[in-house]
Amino acid sequence: MNKTMQAILQALSYGNIEVDSARRIAELKKLDPMRIFLKKLDIEVYNKEYKVPIRLYFSNERDIETVNENIPVLLFFHGGGWTTESVETYDRVCSRMAQSTGQLVVSVEYRLAPEHRFPAGFEDCYAAAEALFSGSILPGISPENITVIGDSAGGNLAAAVCMRARDTGDFSVRRQILIYPALANCYTEKSPYESVRVNGSGYLLTSVKMEDYLKLYERTPMDRENPYFSPLCARDYSGLPDTLILTAEFDPLRDEGEEYGRRLRKAGCRVRIERIEGALHGYFALGIQHLYVQESFRHINRFLNVERALGKVGKEQAM
Repeated sequence: MNKTMQAILQALSYGNIEVDSARRIAELKKLDPMRIFLKKLDIEVYNKEYKVPIRLYFSNERDIETVNENIPVLLFFHGGGWTTESVETYDRVCSRMAQSTGQLVVSVEYRLAPEHRFPAGFEDCYAAAEALFSGSILPGISPENITVIGDSAGGNLAAAVCMRARDTGDFSVRRQILIYPALANCYTEKSPYESVRVNGSGYLLTSVKMEDYLKLYERTPMDRENPYFSPLCARDYSGLPDTLILTAEFDPLRDEGEEYGRRLRKAGCRVRIERIEGALHGYFALGIQHLYVQESFRHINRFLNVERALGKVGKEQAM
């Protein structure tokens, strides 16, 4: 990274999180004129008495006609530090994801902190996953064809949903994709991860902002010890899904994502860890034309293709 770019990033990497301002900036993404051409459908599922909005994104017109057939699905949880962003602001990301993978993308509008603190948003995501895996919302979809995926705070939610599903046995997740996931519970000088110290300032997402996000998300400080709040607090990593983890070189969250992958691998899980060199946290929203995003989709599609092949072998052996 050249000195000019470093100077620009340093100037932009300042201050604490101001939720209202951050939300107003995120809302600017709704001005995207291409949103009207996206192939999508809005539905809802219940988390107890609360209706959780869900948006489906189709890779082509045929998918719209065959939505209840057994097509592959990506269940997606968006990022934003558990406090900002939405299904609406991730419209283009999810549409490109559907087109780039050829899969139906199911994006969940979970409730945000600080109005709705942990575990509200997490439970919205879990309710959506349970409805999808049980066939309640898309009856023709086989659980074997569903991949749980999320970026940043959404990567945290994806990992937590998969962990709780394993713990409860409510449903079985075969694979997960975690894109620069937030999995730890400390971003102060006490953090054990070098990337928090090396990349914790000057690269847009700072360690100070990450601490702010955790404080806004937690209901009490004790939440930070809950593995569904911080998956790196778990004691058991066995029985978790086959996993692809994408990290960014200049990201304070880099090392925790890679550590999570190592713990899963040590517990006997099948894991791929890919670091996107030169990338910053949040690069996935840059658009499909960006080299980092193209590289990410090459990793994602390779992972999905390998998983599909393994699934076919498993079925043939079971016959």
